[in-house]
Amino acid sequence: MHDTVDGFRYGLVTPLVAYLMACLGGALGLRCTTRSLSAARHRRPAWLALGSAAIGSGIWTMHFIAMMGFTIENTPIRYDWTMTFASLAVAVVMVGVGIFMVGYQGARGTPLFTGGTITGLGIASMHYLGMAGMRLDGRLGYDTPTVAVSVVIAVAAATAALWAAGQIRGFLWSVGASLVMGLAVTGMHYTGMAALEVHAHGTADPATGGAPAELLGPMLIGPLAFLVLAGVVVLFDPLMVTGKPATRPGGEDRPGVPAGAAAHRPPAPRSPDRQTVREGARIP
Repeated sequence: MHDTVDGFRYGLVTPLVAYLMACLGGALGLRCTTRSLSAARHRRPAWLALGSAAIGSGIWTMHFIAMMGFTIENTPIRYDWTMTFASLAVAVVMVGVGIFMVGYQGARGTPLFTGGTITGLGIASMHYLGMAGMRLDGRLGYDTPTVAVSVVIAVAAATAALWAAGQIRGFLWSVGASLVMGLAVTGMHYTGMAALEVHAHGTADPATGGAPAELLGPMLIGPLAFLVLAGVVVLFDPLMVTGKPATRPGGEDRPGVPAGAAAHRPPAPRSPDRQTVREGARIP
């Protein structure tokens, strides 16, 4: 990395806040995914969509909070509005594809691997698309092996998180999974930043884009407000907190949810009644 690059302008403040935002988005998204597995079929898409938006907003917010601490000495940085918003859309859509796969096919085997891979690629795509929206008087390059490591971290973290969401082992289980997911997503971000190579040409302002303070601050308000609203939904749904599966109407099959066969088990066949022996009858 170029020696004039500083990713920790405010010390540990931005990495810690970014990590907390990744954990918050992960916790809300994973709880919504878990809740969808025990919801009625007509309500499942709403829970999965809410979970996708929560995770996508969380990792996007984490990325740009961390980028507030990124500076290049004597080189002004600006951000392109279109590319920045496009990175949020990519994160939500690709994470949504992975979550819907797990929500409808279960957190196991091929659906888990495919869904985790797509979700992880969505996280990595959000990061590098957001970096592509950065404007400066120079050019950016990347170390390919380090980029590959960052993508592997994202895919592994997403797969592990989706697997945890499908276990339905209660609220604390999902909290632990979200902490791990937040650590992995933040690690993926800074691994990707370690792959960055900046070649500054001069100190002139970029021709296009908005300054970080006037662009990133207002843009973060929307995703943060959404995460707060998603948190309210979690708090006011008892099943989201307790993690207890809901009673399934009509014995509807739901991937990842215990079948509850005991509750719907057909009665055991009755043994044939013994033939009544007549009183006083002689037994041969």
